[in-house]
Amino acid sequence: MSVEEPGQACVGQSTQRRARWRTFVQTETGSAVLLLVAVVAALVWANTNLHSYESVWQARLTIGFDTRHLSLDLHEWINSGLMSLFFFVVGLEARRDFDMGDLRDRRWVLLSVIAGAGSMVVPALIYIAINAGHDSVHGWGTAMSTDTAFALGMLAVFSSRVPASLRAFMLSISVVDDLIALLVIAVFYSDEIQVIPLLIALATLLVLTALRLAGIRKGVYCAVSSVVVWIALYEAGVDPVVTGLAVGALMVAYPAPRGDLEQASRLFRRFREQPTPELQRTAVLGLAAAISPNERLEQRFLPWVSFGIVPLFALANAGIELNGAKLADAFTSPITLGIVFGCVIGKLLGMLGSMTAAHLLSMGRLRPNVGWGSVTIGGAIAGAAFTVSLLIASLTFDGETLDEARIGILTTLLGSFALSWLVSGLIGLLPATRRARALLGDADPLTDLAVAVDARHDRIRGPENAVVTLVEYGDFECPYCGQAESVVRDLLGKETDVRYVWRHLPLTDVHPNAQLAAEAAEAAAHQGHFWEMHDLLLKRQEALSAQDLLRYARDLDLDVVRFRKDLEEHRGARRVAEDVDSADLSGVSGTPTFFINGRRHYGAYDIGALTRSVEQARQRAMAATPRNGVRQQNE
Repeated sequence: MSVEEPGQACVGQSTQRRARWRTFVQTETGSAVLLLVAVVAALVWANTNLHSYESVWQARLTIGFDTRHLSLDLHEWINSGLMSLFFFVVGLEARRDFDMGDLRDRRWVLLSVIAGAGSMVVPALIYIAINAGHDSVHGWGTAMSTDTAFALGMLAVFSSRVPASLRAFMLSISVVDDLIALLVIAVFYSDEIQVIPLLIALATLLVLTALRLAGIRKGVYCAVSSVVVWIALYEAGVDPVVTGLAVGALMVAYPAPRGDLEQASRLFRRFREQPTPELQRTAVLGLAAAISPNERLEQRFLPWVSFGIVPLFALANAGIELNGAKLADAFTSPITLGIVFGCVIGKLLGMLGSMTAAHLLSMGRLRPNVGWGSVTIGGAIAGAAFTVSLLIASLTFDGETLDEARIGILTTLLGSFALSWLVSGLIGLLPATRRARALLGDADPLTDLAVAVDARHDRIRGPENAVVTLVEYGDFECPYCGQAESVVRDLLGKETDVRYVWRHLPLTDVHPNAQLAAEAAEAAAHQGHFWEMHDLLLKRQEALSAQDLLRYARDLDLDVVRFRKDLEEHRGARRVAEDVDSADLSGVSGTPTFFINGRRHYGAYDIGALTRSVEQARQRAMAATPRNGVRQQNE
């Protein structure tokens, strides 16, 4: 049995994706819970000892020497300094969605911009209408932004009611939301802008961009450039949190190339043969280089941001002294009412209205990648304001007006949750088909599988007219493919409208027998016994030598002479190479990698995860059937 090496390609793509997905979902859910705990702690602290609460955050911290120094209080360091890392992670997420996610469809980019802008303009207009004639009208920016952490936390709470695709929808809108919010801060809520420091910041960003394009990706250059941009923007009078989003958006994302993974394996083998410090460093650098900068940086910063910076921001900003009189004053204040109605009602109306208008004006060419029911739920969830709204409130108000704004912002969390629960509950009362259509929509989904399934060419198990097609790129010597085989078998046993396609991806740099095993399966296919050989090879992965393969041919009652000749002449090599080429075109570099109805499956491949993904694909296909039927009639 072959010994699996750390960093091997087999573990690389699918397993890393699975671990990353689980960690990311847990981080989002856990972060939302911790954020809520921080809000409660801030309220308890402020109402127990307000003087202590305020004095802690007003403590000053100075960095520098003599006349060259930067002196801010702890509250400012958190809001303008640490929160730059929060927006850095947002920028990373935006860039990855642009390079690898739904934003690859540039129509969805346009629609996200329209929906994001609409969901911010309408709340601002509602706030302005309620505050017209008051000095507080200039605080319209507090009613504009959605809090990503709380929004994703609510999605986790409503996960049984909403499709998984709603997460990507919300992230796309949130990216636009955060970008517009930061532009609003820079333009409307910053001090008088100084031109020279601003030009220095822009020039540094251009230098950083040039370094990325030239392939120079050392972290020290990125870190130093980011600090220079932050200081320059601060000196220019622009809130420096913009730095994080700008730098994060420069970090490209891409699947790990197979060539880089093979190089990483070679470097590790050299270190395994001669474990010297030099080769250890080379191996570590090779492993890191195989993963995109975007993924490496997000893995490094996301836990710190989710479990440290955002809760600390909440602790520093959510502390309000509450009593009956103050609450009564707040809920008669135009500031509080403007924020509550602007966020909770305005977000829903703005998102739904702008997307409907774009859909109608484009004659249906622009449509959301989820159903209109999901758009409505998303609009309700988007009413949860917190992080950016508190940031703008701290720049706009002070004293009692700041407390009124904070009360309004905290109230949006309750209002958004209640409205989301109501809307999702009403949609859940619809009949199954209408509910699926309302949640999933009928837009043509993006296809990640570059080479479509061809019944005349592919190895297919299951009904030809199945609603769901599950494609696996696999390696007969990969232990993770062996584990997945039983899961796929269970899935096919319980589903009657699923067909399964196996495509070869032998990882020869780590599995020396994988290529020959793939050719053996093709040799068996020439005699009409592909699936019997397929099952046997995955069951006996520890024994895939040429002699073992001949023994398996005899066990299956194949023509052994013909089978041996096919292996010796490598008659199946071309067929295997075609699958490998199709894997390269689809960006597949590790095994097992699954595609469900053409969409790449990111996440676990246990029976529960695959069953849920198959069910979502089935519902999406059923929801799209009426529109496709009408289209065919028209044609």
